[in-house]
Amino acid sequence: MEIFLVGGYVRDKLLGLKTKDRDWVVVGANADELLKLNYRQVGKDFPVFLHPETNEEYALARTERKTAAGYDGFSFHATADVTLEEDLIRRDLTINAIAEDADGQLIDPFNGQADIKAKILRHVSPAFIEDPVRILRLARFAARFADLGFTIADETQSLMSQMVENGEVDALVPERVWQETMRALTEKTPARYFEVLRDCGALAKLFPEINRLWGVPQPEKHHPEIDTGIHTMMVLTQAATLSDDAKVRFAALVHDLGKGTTPINKWPKHIDHESRGVPLVEALCNRYRIPNDYRELAIIVTKYHLHYHRAAELRDATFLKILESLDAFRRPERFELFLLACEADSRGRTGFEDKHFDQPAIYRKVFEAAKKINAKKLVAQGLKGKDIKEELARQRIESIKQARMN
Repeated sequence: MEIFLVGGYVRDKLLGLKTKDRDWVVVGANADELLKLNYRQVGKDFPVFLHPETNEEYALARTERKTAAGYDGFSFHATADVTLEEDLIRRDLTINAIAEDADGQLIDPFNGQADIKAKILRHVSPAFIEDPVRILRLARFAARFADLGFTIADETQSLMSQMVENGEVDALVPERVWQETMRALTEKTPARYFEVLRDCGALAKLFPEINRLWGVPQPEKHHPEIDTGIHTMMVLTQAATLSDDAKVRFAALVHDLGKGTTPINKWPKHIDHESRGVPLVEALCNRYRIPNDYRELAIIVTKYHLHYHRAAELRDATFLKILESLDAFRRPERFELFLLACEADSRGRTGFEDKHFDQPAIYRKVFEAAKKINAKKLVAQGLKGKDIKEELARQRIESIKQARMN
């Protein structure tokens, strides 16, 4: 029995990055042998075991064979005669197909080290085409390593396009699409994920609401970049600069979906795109079973981002309406996420990236004024039911008014 370090740990060490969880592959053994050594088996699809002391994952070396369309259409063969190279060749990218033995020696049959040096994302073998999840994973790695200058090999780009044309991405299950997308949103350059998907045609299949934004013009006065798709990627990039929270980044990504439904004869204006965008966000979230906290923030940002930009023009009562819609008095943290996503929208325009904007300060000032007024004093005064609600609103609007005058 031989044990090797594999995958991301080896790759990141070679890149000089902080290494995370270690993954191991076991060659020359079977499941019974590991169980006798007190390893605990997890997962039913293929034999993965937890080390009895470290709880790190140890997988038996295995081969796989395509049996049906989609991510789950594989059969696995994991026995003591499977070699390390046979295990490595089934992996997605050459940079992920490097192993390290107990003496620290690298086993690199597919030239992953050369691709790391050349900063290229390249598939290991033609078997890449059999698993559509690999398109998502490659796009996610492109987002992770974009700042290091990594690009996609031409032959790998062609292979991904071929997979889309063959309908492989149609077999992706919603949970896996969201899982990879959510992880991509946490990467350093999340916009790159969506650009890669668009380049191979997968974005049109998986996120048509986003894909249709390219080619849709906006008024040049407010959007020197003009194209809505470009603007959306710029907003996502700014959101990644402003916040590590994936919910902020998702809200930034989908905030302008309504512009994709504007009739061509109305271009470049997009009147009422906010309300038209809400059902599109809801449909996308339903399709991929996106968690409620992502959904709620995205809908609020989609609905009210124009109100954010027009902070200096809003009526006092409108401010209160927005704060109540945000549930800001009970969930002030979501109020802050809303401001971050909207600020990303302001900055996600050519020439506006480093400009100073007054809106965050205006909104925070208004919120501080409104939250000073609470229902406890009104209850103590003997007010009840509807009277409390009406008086609370009246006093909060007055407090907002006074704060804006000062």
